[in-house]
Amino acid sequence: MLNLLLFLLTKKMKKPSLEELAIDIQDGDEQLLNMVINDYKPFIKKTVSSVCKRYIYESDDEFSIGLIAFHDAIFKYNNDRGSSFISFAEVIIKRKVIDYIRKNGKFQDISIDKNLIEDEEDSPRLTIEQVVSVEEYEKQEDSLKRREEIVDFQEQLSHYNLSFTDLVAQSPKHEDARLNAIEIARTVVTSNDLMNYLMEKKRLPIKKLEKQVNVSRKTIERNRKYIIAISLIMIGDYVYLKDYLKGRLDI
Repeated sequence: MLNLLLFLLTKKMKKPSLEELAIDIQDGDEQLLNMVINDYKPFIKKTVSSVCKRYIYESDDEFSIGLIAFHDAIFKYNNDRGSSFISFAEVIIKRKVIDYIRKNGKFQDISIDKNLIEDEEDSPRLTIEQVVSVEEYEKQEDSLKRREEIVDFQEQLSHYNLSFTDLVAQSPKHEDARLNAIEIARTVVTSNDLMNYLMEKKRLPIKKLEKQVNVSRKTIERNRKYIIAISLIMIGDYVYLKDYLKGRLDI
C-alpha cells in the first residue's frame, strides 16, 4: 500500500475508503486507478488462487483475467447500494476467472453458484443487492459480447456474399435436412483441403464434397449458403453462436 499512502500524503488528505477511491477513479483519476490496481494485486492474486486452487503467478493468464475483472469492478461499482467494494470486486473476479476456465476447458467440474465466495472463513457474505448487481453486470457483458460476435460474423458472411437474410430464407426447413447440412459442414472443416478451398476461394468446394458425403450434388447446392455459414461458425471463435448450436456441432 506504500504507493497509495504516499499519494494520499501528497494530497494532504485523510485516507479515504476504497469505495470513495472507486468513485474518484470513475470521475477520471487515472493516476489513482493505476495505484489502486497495483496496490491490490495481492488481493487479486489471492482471489484468483482461491478459484484455481493453486498458487497464481503474475505471468499466468488467470491473473490477467483477474486484473481486468478488478478494473471492471471499479467502474461498475455503485456506492449508492451501500455494499462493500471488496465483496463486489471479489465476486466479479471469481466469476470472470471461472468463465475463462470453463471456456478454455481447463477443467469441467467447477460449479458456479451465489455461495462461491462464502467458501472461505475470511470471505465477506454477499448481500442480495450485490448478487443482483453482479448478475446485471454479467448480463450486460454477455449482451455486448454477443452483439460484437454477431457483427463479426456478419462481416465474415459478407466475404462470401451472404447475409443473415439469406440464411433465414434458405436454411433447411426440416430437422433432418439441417442435420445433414451440419454434417457436410463438419466434413468441410475437418479436411484441410476442403477448408482451405472454402477460405481462399470464398465458395463451397461442391465437386470435391460430392466424393466425400452421401448426399447428392443437388442437395449440397440447395443448402450451400447454410453449409458455408455453419462451417464459418465451426472454424471461427464464436462462443455464443456455437453455444446456440450446442448438441449439434459437437465440437
